Amino acid sequence: MPYAQITGWGMHVPARALTNENLVQMGVDTSHDWIASRTGIERRFVAGKDEATSDLAVKAAQEALLLAGTRPSEVDLILVATCTPDHIMPSTASLVQNRLGAENAGAMDINAACAGFVYALSVGAGQIESGRARQVLVIGADELSIYLNWRDRSTCVLFGDGAGAVLLRASDTPGVLASTTGSDGSGANLLMIPAGGSRIRMNGRAPAQKDRYLRMNGPQIFRWATQMMAKAAQKVITSSGLKPDQVTLVIPHQANLRIMEATAKRLGVSTEKVFSNVRNYGNTSAASIPIALCEAIGAGMVKPGDNIVLTSFGAGLSWSAVALRWNVEVPAHLPRWSPLRRQLEATMATLRSALRRQERAVRTTIEERLHRD
Repeated sequence: MPYAQITGWGMHVPARALTNENLVQMGVDTSHDWIASRTGIERRFVAGKDEATSDLAVKAAQEALLLAGTRPSEVDLILVATCTPDHIMPSTASLVQNRLGAENAGAMDINAACAGFVYALSVGAGQIESGRARQVLVIGADELSIYLNWRDRSTCVLFGDGAGAVLLRASDTPGVLASTTGSDGSGANLLMIPAGGSRIRMNGRAPAQKDRYLRMNGPQIFRWATQMMAKAAQKVITSSGLKPDQVTLVIPHQANLRIMEATAKRLGVSTEKVFSNVRNYGNTSAASIPIALCEAIGAGMVKPGDNIVLTSFGAGLSWSAVALRWNVEVPAHLPRWSPLRRQLEATMATLRSALRRQERAVRTTIEERLHRD
């Protein structure tokens, strides 16, 4: 049975940074000290008006493919973990597949909210281990800023936008060692965006404004998350055959510094082994863990032979964790021609998409004329 090994990684965040002080200036009833002391967050990035989830996802994916030395046409499957898709349909993954020029790849979205990336990583690894795919692109991307009530300080101070991606490749050496996923739908009302689906219908009128916003029961989510992230991590550590002291690095979902500290305490690992970048990005939902992984790699905290645990929780209530062994050398830098290759691949993907649309239009015109005749 082949192993699923991470061979490429990339991240992207919007250009606009929103600091705690900026929120105060916007009229949010809060302060920098209040936010930082309770969450550990000092800034987050928010997407522009013309910047969709797929835009962030494509840029992160391009970086991951370049680093892995893989052409888009070599990818077998694209999984996009998101709860903020460009559209209800088609899937955001299909839009990413088209813009990358990954003409041989299947594509689908996975929605487990903030736990989505680790869910998708587990699914992608399973495809490789079963022999149904050799290369799977796994992306976590979200723009929760568009669903925030900027007068509700209990939620608007927490979330940011971004995307992160990894390329999984079939390998003879161990990669993903174990994974677990779970859900408890009885707590679905604790973290949700009510409008936008079939439960709250339009019926000729717009849904109530309050139903468009993210709502969260913070205290209950906090208590549940500190328990479930630790339990999920413990489960994959045990099932992978590792001992807790063999874990080199834990990368939890970057939701709240206090939750991460409580998780580390429950796991019995030192805070030095728990990576955190929530200070600079806030909670980027499904993008949280891949962005943190990219930054941990960039900081020199990941090297061949390391055992890494990713653990997450999200709306649903959902949770997921993965234990993996890192067996890839981290390059000092990308080749000089990498930006040129990225631009060329993007241009070719755009041309291919345009030609496909034109081909369909011509074929439709011919068929209509033949039918009339």
